Amino acid sequence: MEADIGLMTLHSWTTRHMINQARAQCVRLKHSLMTTASRRPAVSATVLLVAGLAAGSGLQAAQVAQLQARAAGQQDQLDLTRREAQREVNALAARLGELQAQANRLNALGDRLTRVAQLADGEFDFNTPVGIGGAGPVQDMAARELRAGIGEVQAEFKTSGDQLSVLEALLFDRELDRNATPSRYPVAKGYITSGFGGRADPFGGGRQHHNGIDFHARTGDPVLAVADGVVSYSGVRSGYGNVVEVDHGNGYVTRYAHNSRNVVKVGDLVRIGQQIARAGSTGRSTAPHVHFEVWENGRVVNPRKFLGDQGVKRG
Repeated sequence: MEADIGLMTLHSWTTRHMINQARAQCVRLKHSLMTTASRRPAVSATVLLVAGLAAGSGLQAAQVAQLQARAAGQQDQLDLTRREAQREVNALAARLGELQAQANRLNALGDRLTRVAQLADGEFDFNTPVGIGGAGPVQDMAARELRAGIGEVQAEFKTSGDQLSVLEALLFDRELDRNATPSRYPVAKGYITSGFGGRADPFGGGRQHHNGIDFHARTGDPVLAVADGVVSYSGVRSGYGNVVEVDHGNGYVTRYAHNSRNVVKVGDLVRIGQQIARAGSTGRSTAPHVHFEVWENGRVVNPRKFLGDQGVKRG
């Protein structure tokens, strides 16, 4: 420790000695310049000019170095700002891609709902730009405001998508119910030969209750399902001959009788308008025709109210 203190003391004495020597030299130089200036003014002016130029050159070099250092710092800051801005743009581009995907999904869903709901053509055209406008000065939008706006649009897209999905499910259920409700004739062409209710028995001449509607048909004509459903019976019943019965899953069962041949079997899924048999005159029948019945929750009902008006004439 003492050796270190001695060494530090020696260094301090050496430093003071060098400073004192430099001061003495400056004093001698000042005295020499003053003496020269008093004796030879021209030489003095030249010396002062050279000294001034040297000092000015040193000052300019220092200023240039300072400006260069400042410019380098500003460039680094600019590069950092550019990188941060690019990251922000990339993040916004990713969110924009999500919004575009959601918009495409909503457009596809809207088109499908338009078809399911059977809206008029052009009433909702999801491929046509929406008209917007407004007046007033336009100002720059801050980045945080843009992010907030995108977030709001994304939330609205999600809410709209959820609502449309619910609506799609409801419309799909409604379409299933509609397709599963008897709503067409069991023949493509023909006319009604006997209605529902009381009538004279065609064989014994007495009175009987007719549980369905008879449609004129030729042997082999297609017998068509009047709604979607599952075949619950395909075989022979007394008086009916060859019979097909379709359960529509909503309390309705339809019966098609006197067929020359059944073309479906129990368990088959049938669609509205699909052929399920060929017309004939099997069972208790006077001539080829299609006997059609509708049962609602276990009770036979008049099929007429389900058939609408399709131009089939009564005989």
